[in-house]
Amino acid sequence: MRIIITIPAHNEEKNIGKVIESIKSVMGLTKYKNQYKILVVNDGSKDRTAEIAKGHGAIVYSHPYNYGLAETFRTEIQKCLELKADVILHIDADGQYLASEIPTLLKEIENGYDLVLGSRFMGIIEEMPTLKRLGNIAFSKVISNITNFKITDCQTGFRAFTKDIATGVPVISTHTYTQEQIIRAIKQKYKIKEVPVYFARRYGKSRLIKNPIEYAIKAWINILRVYRDYEPLKFFGTIGTISVIMGLAIGLWLFTLFVTTGVVGHYPSLILCFLLITTGIQIILFGFLADMKKNQ
Repeated sequence: MRIIITIPAHNEEKNIGKVIESIKSVMGLTKYKNQYKILVVNDGSKDRTAEIAKGHGAIVYSHPYNYGLAETFRTEIQKCLELKADVILHIDADGQYLASEIPTLLKEIENGYDLVLGSRFMGIIEEMPTLKRLGNIAFSKVISNITNFKITDCQTGFRAFTKDIATGVPVISTHTYTQEQIIRAIKQKYKIKEVPVYFARRYGKSRLIKNPIEYAIKAWINILRVYRDYEPLKFFGTIGTISVIMGLAIGLWLFTLFVTTGVVGHYPSLILCFLLITTGIQIILFGFLADMKKNQ
């Protein structure tokens, strides 16, 4: 089993050496000690991240510019496949996930699972801002609802997956690669398991997400897109139903007005009522068609 442990890094010169050495210390004591390599994908760092990673024995591939999390993840997969990986293990560069738990994830791959997720919410979280904690929980509930498969930590940056996942589950989103891989893997009937992991304080400030608020907004937009793609009937059905209800409410108000006062008119409201109902019905029908196409 050829293992590539891959680390995305952007301006992580203070952390990257510690992370690599911690991985080497752990892997050197396991049966995998001659079966693994460490790959660092340097996402356009302007510091000595690449130089330090090479100095600690990692294979380094550098982006010419800072492309962000999702593109870095795609590069990781591409380079791991070029290195003939049977298993890819993704871990962050900030030191919050413990290298000592890497064998736990690899063991579940050996047990037959295709995607193993290190769940912070099943384990111990040493430090996480309340807003981020609530956001992660909300994301996981959305993904669980879409897939009908309980996921407690869909945004974990600590995961192991097989070559089959790498080649058979393409990641196309810009901001939600962690969630998208899970959704696609479940829909394609791969075996998935979460294991509890420890989530420590950072070695330093994270540099992969520049603006947390902007990232959260874009991520939620992409979650809606994923919901649209994988549950079109629910997505369009909900929008269409709201439109129909609004149209019926206006129609009921006009009818009540006519019965109680005898007033006939309000033509703009009548036109709006008609448009809302017909548009809503069309959106619901589109949802049915999209759902039929998805299931073909």
